[in-house]
Amino acid sequence: MKKILILISSILISTSLMAAGGDGGSSSGNEESKASLYDDAVKLVQRAGKLEKKEKVEKAKKLYSQAFKKLEKAHKSDKKNPDVLNYMGFTSRKIGNFEKAEEFYLKGLNIKPDHNGINEYLGELYVQTNRIDKAKKRLEVLKGCNCEEYGELELIIKTRGTKIY
Repeated sequence: MKKILILISSILISTSLMAAGGDGGSSSGNEESKASLYDDAVKLVQRAGKLEKKEKVEKAKKLYSQAFKKLEKAHKSDKKNPDVLNYMGFTSRKIGNFEKAEEFYLKGLNIKPDHNGINEYLGELYVQTNRIDKAKKRLEVLKGCNCEEYGELELIIKTRGTKIY
């Protein structure tokens, strides 16, 4: 939950900075709509996570699918946003589409190789798909970040995924 709140805060800050430092070529309505799609998707992901904790998996999957659709729209107008790709990967993984999830995570890492969230979630995907060596490589990327993503992925690797949420 902390990761999601931190991610939301950083997105809101970066979106505000981008709007303030933009080239003036795009309308503020378009910027607002991209942020709104992303923010709406994040809210759906948070709700789905709560449902998962209550073991309401099918309802959670529906929300993850709805979130993915919003993220897809946001991605069409902002192809270089690793946070959108991170959540596209996350929601794909949560509904069981591991191949697509990996594609989105890798696209995000092409944009920002040191993205903590993507590295952690890709590592979790590798644990889920029994590719522990690759998960350990993601952990190595996070080493020294002094971030909670390192500790979470480390635990997931050690427990072979029994702590995946």
